[in-house]
Amino acid sequence: MRRRHLLGSLLLAPLLTACFASQGGEEDSSGDADSGSRLRVALAFPPAENLSPYGADATILSRLGVTEGLTALDANGAATPALARSWRRENDRTWLFTLREATFQDGSEVTPAAVAAALTHATEARPAPAALSGVTLTAEADGGTGVRVTTGAPDPVLPLRLSSPSLAVLSAKAYSGKGRVDPAGTATGPFELTKTVGSTSAALDRYDDYWGGRAQASGVDVRFIADGTARASALRTGETDIAEAVPVAQAATLDENTRKETATTRTTSLLLNAASGPFGNPELRAAARRAVDTSALAQGVYEGHADPGAGVYGPAVTWAEGKRQQPRRAKAGDPDGARITLATYDNRPELPEVAQVLKQQLEKAGFRVTLEVREYSRLESDALKGRFDAVVLARNTLVDTGDPLAVLAGDYTCDGGFNIAQLCDQNVDRAVRKAETIADPGERQAAALAAEAAILGTDAVVPLVHQRVITGAGTSVSGVLLDPYERTLVGAGTRR
Repeated sequence: MRRRHLLGSLLLAPLLTACFASQGGEEDSSGDADSGSRLRVALAFPPAENLSPYGADATILSRLGVTEGLTALDANGAATPALARSWRRENDRTWLFTLREATFQDGSEVTPAAVAAALTHATEARPAPAALSGVTLTAEADGGTGVRVTTGAPDPVLPLRLSSPSLAVLSAKAYSGKGRVDPAGTATGPFELTKTVGSTSAALDRYDDYWGGRAQASGVDVRFIADGTARASALRTGETDIAEAVPVAQAATLDENTRKETATTRTTSLLLNAASGPFGNPELRAAARRAVDTSALAQGVYEGHADPGAGVYGPAVTWAEGKRQQPRRAKAGDPDGARITLATYDNRPELPEVAQVLKQQLEKAGFRVTLEVREYSRLESDALKGRFDAVVLARNTLVDTGDPLAVLAGDYTCDGGFNIAQLCDQNVDRAVRKAETIADPGERQAAALAAEAAILGTDAVVPLVHQRVITGAGTSVSGVLLDPYERTLVGAGTRR
């Protein structure tokens, strides 16, 4: 099969040059794995959904090396083999994936029937995983090594879609509970989830029969530390080996040998509730957008570790630069003291400061602003239900599938599963749906930018900054996976 040519033609994500190792056997897992120490990792986001693979917790599992899908993403944003060693497109709607030899952490084999069942469970999940937003698919076994996946409509980026952490493949045992999916001991990655203590900590042990080679670390001890200063302090004092999402304000306190900055596709945006409240009026949304000074946020709050907001896609998405289309926007109205509630979360420590600066900027423009800050797990449900007028959110625009259209469909269409802006605009829906039908990479990118312009024209989203992520790693630690898509962190080759 001409896989490399096919994947090259489907390369719809940016060429990124961050240090990033791909999954499984492509990592360096040489050496005496039996002598590996346990890794201590501090994560910013505690589980919000009992570690269900179908929601926000999916990336926790993938970042810790617990779960895998049929495919993964390489540093350039192309689909690369994971549990599937190869694939080919049989027709517009059907793909055949050939599995590698692998086992689940409960000892059962990764068979075509097991994979098909796992994908079927994902299609039946409610709410649907973001990677399946607007997509219907069926999966069935084909012989001893094949899985045939058929989509309701042509899906030229299916190999990218199946790389989503929310489409991880688990064994039949994971689905035996009443409505709950349990990833403990049922995944395929180099580390097996063995214990969780609420939203405080988790323990993982090495899975010795991992198809990609036995991990160098004997296990991973995880603490969920929402406070960014506390995460940085834990690294400085040697209490943890790896600390994710080190706050910008703490970057200078870390030795430069332990501080690693990675360009990412994460954009921090101001999302305005377009369905109700003051921002149901497009002229007031336009007034809010005009009030925002993004340069002050990038240089002030982020101390130069971010770029001013340019669009849904930031400068890391190199194909978007210089090709953006000018959006058509409503005329700005007079806020006239309109009361709004602005919400954000403190798991990413810059966000409360961003919200505070925005509060000042919006008040200067004539709004009266109440600020609400919570932990993310206590914020998401209300945000999705439209209970705030505005939300400051940091979102990786390529995290769900690697396809740049996924975030547009999931976040800004009428049926989007992560539509915090509550946007339902027929022009936007048409532009996104049109782009999703296009297979040619250049034409698809141009259509994505047209859809981006339609979305920006509603002023339901105001891009604020495009972030770089700072990860702290002890000087004795090697093999940390600094992933521009923020899907991976610890893998088979990570050790101390």
